Amino acid sequence: MRNVTIFLFIASAMFTSSAAYSQNVPLDRLLEYLEIDTINPPGNESRGVVFFQRIFEEAGIDYETVESAPGRGNIWARLEGGDEPALVLLHHIDVVPATPEYWDTDPLDAVIKDGMIYARGTSDTKSLGIMHLEAFLYLHRNNIRLNRDVIFMATADEEAGGLFGAGWLVENRPEIFEGVGYLLNEGGGATLMENDEIQLQIEVAQKRPYWLRLVATDVPGHGSIPRTTSATTRLIAALNRIQQTPFEPHITDTVREMFARLAPSMPVQWQAAMSDIDAAVQDPEFLRVLQAERPGFHSLIRNTCSITILKGSEKINVVSPEASAELDCRILPDQDADEFLAGIRERIADDQIAIEEIMLFGPAESSPDTDLYSLMSRVIEERFASVNIIPSAMTGFTDSHFFRDLGIISYGFAPIVFPDGVESNIHGNNERIPLESFNQGVELTIDVVREFVEE
Repeated sequence: MRNVTIFLFIASAMFTSSAAYSQNVPLDRLLEYLEIDTINPPGNESRGVVFFQRIFEEAGIDYETVESAPGRGNIWARLEGGDEPALVLLHHIDVVPATPEYWDTDPLDAVIKDGMIYARGTSDTKSLGIMHLEAFLYLHRNNIRLNRDVIFMATADEEAGGLFGAGWLVENRPEIFEGVGYLLNEGGGATLMENDEIQLQIEVAQKRPYWLRLVATDVPGHGSIPRTTSATTRLIAALNRIQQTPFEPHITDTVREMFARLAPSMPVQWQAAMSDIDAAVQDPEFLRVLQAERPGFHSLIRNTCSITILKGSEKINVVSPEASAELDCRILPDQDADEFLAGIRERIADDQIAIEEIMLFGPAESSPDTDLYSLMSRVIEERFASVNIIPSAMTGFTDSHFFRDLGIISYGFAPIVFPDGVESNIHGNNERIPLESFNQGVELTIDVVREFVEE
């Protein structure tokens, strides 16, 4: 049951829009969407598909749906236009699990409190889905003549890799994406700084996940009779060598520009280093401090591995014949995967440890030198008194990589502004977005999409 404790809408003095639009409709839709349980696992994204089906049927818009597996629903609708490369508005229906006892509200109740909307999925990515939906419906409702097709798409399974959602559609329904040139998706973000400047990051690049499993083998035995080596001790030694031998720093063009544009608004002790990150990373002490105090930035300047899963004996007095570890490795988009794997083998330095590849994505980067990026920048600059637009890179990944592999220009564009120091808590407790910023984001998305696709 929805528990709205405070309803607050504040019209922003900095923001104006040409879109005459009722604020209540998208908010009501968002609150309803948030309360649909699409936690993955198991997903049950078909529940979200039903939500969009009803809206499209009421609007008289044709749509298609498909389940990649029972309950794993995907939906898309197309507005036909001219011959310019089509635009896809993409978000994912599934959300990550939440632990209710650590929340101030029920994660599946859409609560508005103190000007914030709380619920699992507010940031990731149901609010974006509603912003896309409202832009799509605006084009249809106002009979906008289009220079290209516009496709609204809501998919399953992004939180587990997208293989039942975007990845499945790319493989099994490739005809949907014929003629598509651009895609807007999650990523990036916006912050209102103390000097009243809006910092808007548009995601153009992602590190590539290269997930590995290490399997060590050795002679098993009784725990009371330790040998000089075992599967477990071999594995521990190899993992220690990986951790103690980090990959060399490597600055991509996107990260270099991102840091340089962020530098003026950083605390003074970081400004010089961020302005010239190539020189800064030559100092081992800077690298140590960066990882300790700014681990997200540190992860953007080198290939990395995190040890996340360990398995050994299932009984305390048994030395197992096998032990394994899984590593969440992320490589920069311009790095060679084979060279990276060779570096892992050198660090392991043990022929009784096998490496199994779990997952590897292709390079995930889109140039900011496009008409769409320029238009987004111009629209944003026109709407806000002071704005710093930053092409950004992500340490994580989104479904955009599936489409970048097809040559589709894909941007992470989430125009929801957070006050400096206020976090969205994506994947954390009390996930939330500012109500005022959601309303702004709806209008901003409408304006960007309309200006890009209007004939």
